[in-house]
Amino acid sequence: MLVPRTICAAALSVVFGVGVYAAADSLRSELTLPGVQSLFPGDAGYANASRAFNLRFTLEPVAVVFPSTPQELSEIVQIGHKNRLRVAARSGGHSYIANGLGGENGTLVVDMARFTNITVNPEARTAIVGSGNRLGDIALALNDYGLGTAHGTCPYVGIGGHSSYGGFGFTSRMWGLTLDNVLSLELVLANGTITKASKDINPDLFWAMRGAGPSFAITTAIELAAYPAPASVLIFQYNWQLNVDQAADALSTFETFSNKPDLSPEFGAEIVLTRGAIAGNVSWGLTGAWHGDPNLLNDTVAPFLNAMPPLHGVTFTPGNWIESVTVLAGSTLNTSSAPDYTDTCDSFHFLFYATSECASRFYAKSLVTPAASPMNDAARKAFMSHVAFQGFTTNTSWFFQIELYGGANSKINAVPTDATAFVHRSSTFTIQFYASSFNNAPPYPDSGFTFLDDLVDGITSNSPKDWDYGAYTNYMEDKLVDFKQRYYGSHYPRLLALKKSLDPTGVFDFPVGIDD
Repeated sequence: MLVPRTICAAALSVVFGVGVYAAADSLRSELTLPGVQSLFPGDAGYANASRAFNLRFTLEPVAVVFPSTPQELSEIVQIGHKNRLRVAARSGGHSYIANGLGGENGTLVVDMARFTNITVNPEARTAIVGSGNRLGDIALALNDYGLGTAHGTCPYVGIGGHSSYGGFGFTSRMWGLTLDNVLSLELVLANGTITKASKDINPDLFWAMRGAGPSFAITTAIELAAYPAPASVLIFQYNWQLNVDQAADALSTFETFSNKPDLSPEFGAEIVLTRGAIAGNVSWGLTGAWHGDPNLLNDTVAPFLNAMPPLHGVTFTPGNWIESVTVLAGSTLNTSSAPDYTDTCDSFHFLFYATSECASRFYAKSLVTPAASPMNDAARKAFMSHVAFQGFTTNTSWFFQIELYGGANSKINAVPTDATAFVHRSSTFTIQFYASSFNNAPPYPDSGFTFLDDLVDGITSNSPKDWDYGAYTNYMEDKLVDFKQRYYGSHYPRLLALKKSLDPTGVFDFPVGIDD
């Protein structure tokens, strides 16, 4: 077994102290591989390489290593195992709780930034992408062949983590989550074995990798399904200023609308909540992308709009496929042309809705609502009341997104629950809650935690005791006590059994991963 985390962290935090230089020098020597860059504490470039996206986390990996081939990666994993270290792979590094750095001090971090090959097969409508690619670069490569695939809006998110835990975007009701479009994987296991996984090769591992991947293997390449790009895309924004009762009723109205049997999968949407113009109000927006004939959008949304109060504003942005992806990104899709940033702002939200500056220290939570048991009136009222009053006075910058996963004809809901390790197949909404340090000054304020914790507690405490809500692993949080149930649900026992088989010593061990 590995040394317990607390012992590892304590030992490795002083790895450059008196009496342990030899151990550090030995590891540096082992990781000095031909053509492989390794950065240790004190090296030039280490501080940037070990920086978390969420600067609420300040971690010190034992080293950050940059392999270029599966063989190099295999050797690095074996070195980590031999030295009784946890090993974490970082694709884009956008984990909310710094999972790409292991989530704790003393991890050996493998940065996948050099795994950026992309090979498109336009006839088969597939692409093999290195796990270090960012979403924007994949979108550009596929667009060269008139293709697209399912993924989120932020261009700098890495495909490795995005496809491991979910991968929601405005095409998801039409094409599914990113992980639903994974056809095969090239992997390195905890013992250094280089292997593949698909429905025909290592099917149990393939099942686990699509929903809980980082606990089982490091992905080097992903084969993705692709689709003919829509001829046109219409981005829409409908905005209201609503009081508490109106905002709660609007959420119910939207859920009813979403369950209309004829709702097209070409309709991708989310509700965006931001600070109201006055105390007691909510800035309530319906935003998304329509991937069908633009002339049909008005008729599609008319039943919802007719049941709502008068609009405060509306905006339409037409374009072709790649133009819509660029608009939703809020920045360039070519991630090599501009630097990534450490901040909490979802680029699409900031482009259209942000009311204050972004910050780089943030706290995030999520809640997945089951279709079989919608949020009741009391929970909706508690939710919107907290947004309208505490949300107006909080000293944090925040926004909330109520993403439409389900509804009639959703490809997400059409996948059988046991087809992948992603368990939330009956969900209607996945809600993500962000609160940022308003002035970007450390430390992150306690009020930022209580603002979101009290909000989510208000929803769940006003719901039935057996309300089977979940949480979303791509919006991972560090304070969720019952994470095994909320993230993995009924799949956890199967995942744990597979973990014991494939990684019995916990080489790929994360604070909220698959572990006893």
